Amino acid sequence: MSGADRAMPMFPLGRVLLPGELVPLRVFEPRYVTMMRDVLARDRRFGVVLIARGWEVGGGEERTDVGTLAEVTDAAVLGEGQYAVVGVGSKRFRVEEWLPDDPYPMASVIDYPDDRGSFRGGALDELEKRLAKVRALASELGADVGAAEPVSPEEPVEALWQMCSLAPLGELDRQRLLEATSSGRRAQLLTELVDEVIDELTLRLGEG
Repeated sequence: MSGADRAMPMFPLGRVLLPGELVPLRVFEPRYVTMMRDVLARDRRFGVVLIARGWEVGGGEERTDVGTLAEVTDAAVLGEGQYAVVGVGSKRFRVEEWLPDDPYPMASVIDYPDDRGSFRGGALDELEKRLAKVRALASELGADVGAAEPVSPEEPVEALWQMCSLAPLGELDRQRLLEATSSGRRAQLLTELVDEVIDELTLRLGEG
């Protein structure tokens, strides 16, 4: 995807896809089955945006304008013309214009650039400690936080995206992280959001 406008198949979901995340999909609605057939026959790419309001089956939902390009890494045809698909998030994009949903959602999109050069990742160690703390607090309250996942990428921007994925946040907060215009701002916002969750969980534990 270049900086110029490009028409892209779109898959609105009830979750945010961040760069580097996997998105498993069971595709059964006829219009998205058609879309996936076209995607697999072309470049195996489609856009994912968050449904801010409404429902993802049948259309009519309110969609966000900043999303993530998904690249299909695995796909299988299931019975009755359904697909099981796994995609991975890569670049971000901004929707310039929603096109008619015929036969499936399409949008004209452009790249959503990130200011990578100003971010050196000095705050990542402290962020990783915060994430470990919030996961421990959530576990104490009975939440299933899953196995601890070490932050692995050596490149600071990729490590920051992984931390955003690990943080126990709601979808609207994850959308704010996706839309952050620089890695430095994203790190600051993630710190603020995680601190809010830590305060909330600490209060709940004190009340218990």
